[in-house]
Amino acid sequence: MIRQTEELQAGLFEEVSPDIEPATRRRLAGSHLKPGDFGLTAPSQVVKNYVLDTNVLLHDPASLEHFKENHLCVLVDVLAELDKFKSEQTERGANARRVHRRLTEMFANAAKVTSGVPSAGGGTVRLVIYDPAACPKDSDLLNRFHRIFPDRDRVDHRILAACLLLMQHNSAPVVLVTKDLNMHLKARAVGIECQDYLSDKVDAAEIANYEVPRIEVGGDELQRFASTGELLLPAARSSNLHTNEYVLLGAGERQTIPARLAADRRFLRLDIPEALKIPDGQTLKPLNLGQRCLIDALLNPAISLVTCYGHAGTGKTLVAVAAGLHEMFKHRYHGITVSRPVVAMGEQLGFLPGSLEEKMRPWLQPIHDALDLLMRPDTPLGPRRKQARATPAAAPLKKPYELLMEQGILEIEALCYIRGRSIPNRFFILDEAQQLTPREAKTIVTRMSRDSKLVMVGDPAQIDNPYVDSRSNGLVYTRNRLKGQPFVAHIALNRGERSELAEAGAQLM
Repeated sequence: MIRQTEELQAGLFEEVSPDIEPATRRRLAGSHLKPGDFGLTAPSQVVKNYVLDTNVLLHDPASLEHFKENHLCVLVDVLAELDKFKSEQTERGANARRVHRRLTEMFANAAKVTSGVPSAGGGTVRLVIYDPAACPKDSDLLNRFHRIFPDRDRVDHRILAACLLLMQHNSAPVVLVTKDLNMHLKARAVGIECQDYLSDKVDAAEIANYEVPRIEVGGDELQRFASTGELLLPAARSSNLHTNEYVLLGAGERQTIPARLAADRRFLRLDIPEALKIPDGQTLKPLNLGQRCLIDALLNPAISLVTCYGHAGTGKTLVAVAAGLHEMFKHRYHGITVSRPVVAMGEQLGFLPGSLEEKMRPWLQPIHDALDLLMRPDTPLGPRRKQARATPAAAPLKKPYELLMEQGILEIEALCYIRGRSIPNRFFILDEAQQLTPREAKTIVTRMSRDSKLVMVGDPAQIDNPYVDSRSNGLVYTRNRLKGQPFVAHIALNRGERSELAEAGAQLM
């Protein structure tokens, strides 16, 4: 695996002479090879030529299969850039290794990797070489490009120059696919068509509207729903709704009742307690319609995956943790696990000292705060008149949730250690899920065993991960791919309850 990229690159020049050293072959190759030997000419001029940037392959190694009948171009400079990441023990490193393996498989039986091999979608995949020494000396496009971007050793500039060469040798359109916004601007400045990688992006409308859909019904229908708890409407009136989607049934302006659309297309009344009671702790009551819908999904044993959008202060994490504790103390699950990805906001402070638990404590502190608030004994505030005299030998009292952690009933852990696990019969809460890549989200969803419930909450508008955005992160990707399944529900929270200041900040800043 370590030498796969070097072997791919060396294979490009086998036709020069088998008796010459590889380094010499590379140096002499540009003197007599034809444009087709550099991969500049496509196998046909009917469909488009897509050039993939390194960040696209790192984001989704399966992108090699997602361009259907078109020609896919992978520059040798991109392979060299992937080399920098393949040894990393991260998701990025794993993706780089997947790309190397897949390209090796695709070119295993190819006589010449620059001529292209068939892809699964009916198109081709080929390697392309950009060699400045072999470029046409009278090319106005390249001359203008090198005046604007004189640094020929920079990988971004080599990719752009290769796109210009492809445009010269092909009548079919050449499109650069990149997730780098600066690369987009550079490409457009020199006349190269450029696109974002859209295969795993959701429709912008799905994350733009957080309002609960409203369905108008007659007064008698609403009364029948209030008395029986269910209502069946003609299919045309609910055709645009997904299974387990929450709606507001309304007859007039003031008569409304929330409902959930079941798999058999019946509207069902929410089944939630008056409040979530934590033994020896606090009581949490839903404060708005969104929280009521969220609690209904969290307490429904038939729903094994709940996704939730909501800006800061809407109560996503607090309600999810409260519901998890409520279910755990009712013995519906063997335990509860709360996790979040390790992605920093802004400048980092370097390596943290101490044990693994001490290192992870700053990342997981918001979860500790929620547990401390919910499981804090309900005692009056203010100073005590009589305080027990502290003894030097007395051990500090442990918090209630810390006792549960010692028993293994409650787990608070970083997400980076989940790969390879199988999680049975647990209430699993994934906070800040918008920081995940789609592949990381898939890894987590596939860890859930029978009788487990996965709750993914986050705010698509607050992303610190440089490899995803509001439309391509793991949270919205999971919601988009699994919506409509009978065991999946989604709720969007749009009303902040933390404080007036927090709500104003979320809306106006």
